[in-house]
Amino acid sequence: MISYLTQNHFLVTAFRDTPAAAMLDLAPAPRARRTPARAARSPRALKPHHANNLFKMAPKLSDYFKDDEIIASKGPLDRPISGIVMDSRRVVPGNLYFALPGLRTDGGEYIDEAINRGAVAIVTNKLPLHAPGKATFIQVADPRAQLARVSQRYYRFPDRDMTVVGVTGTNGKTTVTHLLKHLLNGDQRVGLVGTINYDLGARTVPSFKTTPESIDIYGMLAQMRDAGCRQTVMEVSSHGIDQNRVLGMHFDAAVFTNLTRDHLDYHKNLDEYFDVKTRLFTGKTGAQPKLAVINIDDPRGPELVKRVPEGVRVLTFGESPSADVRAENISLNFKNTTFRLVWSEGSARVPRADETRPESRTNLDIDSPLIGRYNVSNLLAAVATAIGLGRDPLVIMSRLKTFTGVAGRMERIEAGQPFNALVDYAHTDDALRNALGMLRAITPGRLLVVFGCGGNRDRAKRPLMMRAVQEFADYAFATADNPRSEPLQQIFDDMKTGVTAPEKLTWIEDRRRAISLALDMAKPGDCLLVAGKGHESYQEFADTVIPFDDRQTVRELINLKTLKS
Repeated sequence: MISYLTQNHFLVTAFRDTPAAAMLDLAPAPRARRTPARAARSPRALKPHHANNLFKMAPKLSDYFKDDEIIASKGPLDRPISGIVMDSRRVVPGNLYFALPGLRTDGGEYIDEAINRGAVAIVTNKLPLHAPGKATFIQVADPRAQLARVSQRYYRFPDRDMTVVGVTGTNGKTTVTHLLKHLLNGDQRVGLVGTINYDLGARTVPSFKTTPESIDIYGMLAQMRDAGCRQTVMEVSSHGIDQNRVLGMHFDAAVFTNLTRDHLDYHKNLDEYFDVKTRLFTGKTGAQPKLAVINIDDPRGPELVKRVPEGVRVLTFGESPSADVRAENISLNFKNTTFRLVWSEGSARVPRADETRPESRTNLDIDSPLIGRYNVSNLLAAVATAIGLGRDPLVIMSRLKTFTGVAGRMERIEAGQPFNALVDYAHTDDALRNALGMLRAITPGRLLVVFGCGGNRDRAKRPLMMRAVQEFADYAFATADNPRSEPLQQIFDDMKTGVTAPEKLTWIEDRRRAISLALDMAKPGDCLLVAGKGHESYQEFADTVIPFDDRQTVRELINLKTLKS
């Protein structure tokens, strides 16, 4: 459980001050409606009768499990709990601890630590031979899936109280979710879960994972609901789908942006990667979406359309003439992107079962500060979803005019320099090819690139990224991205297998120096793209994380060089 979620501190104190045996002797009482926890002060020790009253009103372990979900158990199920947690380091008295099997460590190794910290119940996929008597043990087939079910029940199904939109795809998720939040955020608060931050309605906090664990997602959705949000948009990664982080989530709309090579260090191949993505649209995550919004221009788009079950409304977007929402007369430059938006009248409402979709179409002219052809696709995805949810297209257009962009996504750096400098999150060969192809077409001078490849990630994409850069860039500086625990030389060696023009490439280990040398090379009319890290404000190494922001670094270096000159 991340620190963004709060627990009932009065109940935690009651567990801390009351012997375990005394809690089990309490007669069960009907559950009372829980109110949001009031965190801040550490309450003093409670009087016995106050603690007893709290226990009688507390949620019971048995409230969150169905009989067919439990394989075996040891200890009473009709006992109060103070909260749920999956990290033994965050256990507080009265918690239900989920011992999740992991890729690197097994949560079962920390059961003793959890109990010593006050856990009163443990969920695991195997019961210990000698289970400590002061805790109840519950064996389930899949603890991670059960965590999602229990989290949804514990937080009182917050997804059912809001319109939830899930966006999945290799590239574009962040831009599309931020666009959607802006388009929907007219007269109501809209929550956001994504790569850059989590907007919980009453506050915005930094993101630590694109699609967090189910306990975090449902907890944050509950905070959004309590803060008055009636809509939320969420980035849904393939890891999040495959690891049951969105299991049971009721999505009003599921959006597919595209599919290109990525995460093949986790998925076996592209087909498996695609199969995982399709679960969001077919109901294999536990519930079918009401609306499927699909990029028909992507090679996988038509296949996904065929997989969508009957009863799920499908809305396609793209430049294809067959798209329900499409772009025509596209014009690209460094300042803005313009095109004509065309959609069928039937796209803005749900047709009756016996009604065929009208053929008449409506159109509007779009002028957006987002640059690049791939941003046309992102704009179409957001607009198509908003139209599919019943929003007035004219209102959508007026909201679109005030959207200025997303941090670290083709973000222009203006510091008085006579050339263009941009920072982007592109970290796959497809994303680099799209970004550089667009910049190549609108850059009168040279195209310079600073980029690297992340450590402990798919090694096979490194030479592909190098080839993409060398295909479009006049000169490139290969440097460190987030090396993590992998030797930088190993990363460089993998990248070198993709080199096609060594005379147009310099290898620099220090990322700041690489950016500095690229700025020294840039002249009027040129364009410099610093790619890979985008909005990130840190750089990860084997045993440390240091502050590092590409955008800030570019500004600082330009200002320093201006002063020196």
